Amino acid sequence: MATTEAGGGIERRTIDVIPAAERHGTTRSQFTLWFGANMQITAIVDGSLAVVFGADALWAIIGLLIGNVFGGAVMALHSAQGPKLGLPQMISSRAQFGVYGAALPLVLVVVMYIGFAATGTVLAGQAINNVLHVDAPAVGILIFGGLTALATTVGYKLIHVVGRVATVVGIIGFTYLAFRLIADYDVSAVFGVRGFEVATFLLAVALGAGWQLTFGPYVADYSRYLPAETSERATFWSTFLGSVLGSQWAMTLGVVVAALPVSAGGADFLTNQVGFMGDLAGGGAVALLIYLVIVVGKLAVNSLNAYGGFMTMLTVVSGFARIREVSAVARVLYISLFLGTSVVIAIFASADFLDNFKNFVLVLLMVFTPWSAINLTDYYLVSKERVDVPALYDPAGRYGAWNLAALGCYVLGVVAQIPFLAQKLYTGPITEALGGADLSWIVGLVLTAAVYYPLAKRTSKPPSAMILPEQSPASARVG
Repeated sequence: MATTEAGGGIERRTIDVIPAAERHGTTRSQFTLWFGANMQITAIVDGSLAVVFGADALWAIIGLLIGNVFGGAVMALHSAQGPKLGLPQMISSRAQFGVYGAALPLVLVVVMYIGFAATGTVLAGQAINNVLHVDAPAVGILIFGGLTALATTVGYKLIHVVGRVATVVGIIGFTYLAFRLIADYDVSAVFGVRGFEVATFLLAVALGAGWQLTFGPYVADYSRYLPAETSERATFWSTFLGSVLGSQWAMTLGVVVAALPVSAGGADFLTNQVGFMGDLAGGGAVALLIYLVIVVGKLAVNSLNAYGGFMTMLTVVSGFARIREVSAVARVLYISLFLGTSVVIAIFASADFLDNFKNFVLVLLMVFTPWSAINLTDYYLVSKERVDVPALYDPAGRYGAWNLAALGCYVLGVVAQIPFLAQKLYTGPITEALGGADLSWIVGLVLTAAVYYPLAKRTSKPPSAMILPEQSPASARVG
């Protein structure tokens, strides 16, 4: 049997509860993990999209900040659940959807992780190829896939180490790039070029919010090892500040470089994001260091995607197979399947990267805002942080196999957003009437919570106190 994560070897815990004896660390680890995972090249691309699709640079930065703050708050509320429950995020969602019912959003979560892993692997692969002076895209992609597999297999502790390293090198590298940008270009000229437009401003807000909200289904996976007595407030703020500061810094850089006129190099970034960063650094040895910064930042977040994907796949299977633990061999197989799929997609990825990525993020926002609304409404307002943990693994227990009320609210929350969508393939009638403003994610959050709350208050039967595996279920009555 592999040693425990706390002992420094390969992590052996997966979807089971983390025992008190294996809890460790402080909330500082949440700040560095999420700062490092957000200060990276894909966040730069995400920020650039606001300008690419029509927003003025100033209003794009403000819109992205509003979205990051709002979405970051929702994401950090999920993180605060980790220390108290000691569970992966999607296992805890069985309390809302049922042991089997949780599989419905879980399938979409796996698709999300694969998509983000593939898009991130494309960019990291480009950086590795630039370091090695290799033209074949598959070379860098395969090397990066191998690095991600190593970090994911070792697990929680190494992932946090990568986050700390990414924070340090990210601050140094991105600060240097910001100085070079100010020194080499007339940055002030990119602001005020276009007037304020509601539609493009709300797109920027949606891009920032979507970026943060898509972390929701796995954020507690990385706080669940913290001691149970860890302050929820401290966990919230460490996660929130790390994620929002890291992402806003990177997105602001993306806004500025995308807003540069073609004559000043703006077109170079839109066609070759990684190469532009190397050129901005000044080329030569310094560019190689920036490429390594890009690889480390992408490794931080890609490890989260692969780890979360593996845990989510296992959560789906375990719900039906009635298992709580898996062998080291099974762990490797799950991780290999996930990463193999993402690497293949990365190799054959479309050249229209920016446009596809924008639509990918906004589609994910559509399917995950209702999930967040249900999970947070139930945990904080209905169950009031009281969960019967053993019942999360028993379809005949308190939470049952399927919670039709929660599943119905989830489907309603997704469908209700359709008239408000602003997508490449479809624009909703309400969105057209609003001039293209995308409000779908707000509708998904507010409507889902408003419908779910009264239903859950009537049908939910939370325990009167938290029930952990060490306790007898009989010791806590149904509330």
